Amino acid sequence: MFTFVNVRGGATPENTASLEGALSAFPDAKVETRDEFKESQIAALTTVLNVLYALLGLSVIVSLFGIVNTLVLSVFERTRELGMLRAIGMTRRQVRRMIRHESIVTALIGATLGIAVGIFLAALVTQALSDEGLVFALPFGTLAVFVLVAIAAGMLAAIFPARRASRLNVLEALQYE
Repeated sequence: MFTFVNVRGGATPENTASLEGALSAFPDAKVETRDEFKESQIAALTTVLNVLYALLGLSVIVSLFGIVNTLVLSVFERTRELGMLRAIGMTRRQVRRMIRHESIVTALIGATLGIAVGIFLAALVTQALSDEGLVFALPFGTLAVFVLVAIAAGMLAAIFPARRASRLNVLEALQYE
């Protein structure tokens, strides 16, 4: 429970000390200036936001495993196709680049869908809580960082499958069923 007190003369050290003295009988009572109150409320929100960022980081790690799994299966299922591409002149480097680009596109599709759903849900929540003074704002810088993280995650996830695809023996890949 909060009780806000307007004190004549503002929040001077003398006024704060007299309020603390008056509240000494109540050990749970805490006296804060307006700025201290704002900082304590923002600190609580920052903690919640950091927990959400940690959960987002865990979801990125899980998605890395999903992308790696998808690419490994893709390389396995397309062994004959990759052998044919190598036979007609595609270099190992081009094969690695192709798999890497597939991974980045997959990661960007996931990031785009995730950001779109997140923006939609944020708009719904802020509209529902607009009576409480909550306003909708898009953090473009943070969203751009998330897109860059998705690209980096796609590149990281493609390392093993791209290496495997580029090392396929052309003759064995062409005979593969």
